[in-house]
Amino acid sequence: MLLIPAIDLKDGRCVRLKQGDMNAETVFSEDPAATARLWVEQGARRLHLVDLNGAVAGKPRNEAAIRSIVDAVGGNIPVQLGGGIRDLDTIERYLDDGISYVIIGTAAVKNPGFLHDACSAFPGQIIVGLDAKDGKVATDGWSKLTKHDVLDLAKKFEGYGVEAVIYTDIGRDGMLTGVNVDATVRLARELNIPVIASGGFASIEDVEKLCAIEGDGVTGAILGRALYEGRLDFRAAQARADELNG
Repeated sequence: MLLIPAIDLKDGRCVRLKQGDMNAETVFSEDPAATARLWVEQGARRLHLVDLNGAVAGKPRNEAAIRSIVDAVGGNIPVQLGGGIRDLDTIERYLDDGISYVIIGTAAVKNPGFLHDACSAFPGQIIVGLDAKDGKVATDGWSKLTKHDVLDLAKKFEGYGVEAVIYTDIGRDGMLTGVNVDATVRLARELNIPVIASGGFASIEDVEKLCAIEGDGVTGAILGRALYEGRLDFRAAQARADELNG
């Protein structure tokens, strides 16, 4: 089980939001590059970046901070990035900058043809992010709830050739209420590509619950507020996941 620290970027700083509310932020660092180095030193094998301003604006807004993180990591571990990615030129630029995987969320739902083109142009480097509440997909920084069923969309996008699906339960994200294991495993069992869980992680017990379903296709977990508030020790959590699943 791959545990992936999240670095959410807003106005060039490392923050966490409560349920995606841009006005409910907690600033954890003024230096995202230093935060990235911290997680690498703690043994992280991948980083998850989100351009929060970009997700709202529909175009990149934190490129300087993103480049500083890539430079700080120095190509030692993969970095995945989402937020405001709406065209192939942006994807190409980020990949040229050293990003390993680009995450497409809102644009995948609103413009599936773009996702299909991205998978064709950049095979093996496109991840789709599906943010859902009660089984329905949300878009535009979680501000709009659609009628699309998360499972139907995931199957469709699997056919396009996405590398993996990040599934976020937006009702739990940033709330420290525990990961939605049931919904995550239901999705994973229906797909042949990896599912990365996100939203609600609060303790080492959540990591253990996910490790128990790794065989169903849940191969990773994105950790945020629990890490930054000291409720979950990253090094210990990854060691426990390795112990349980090798």
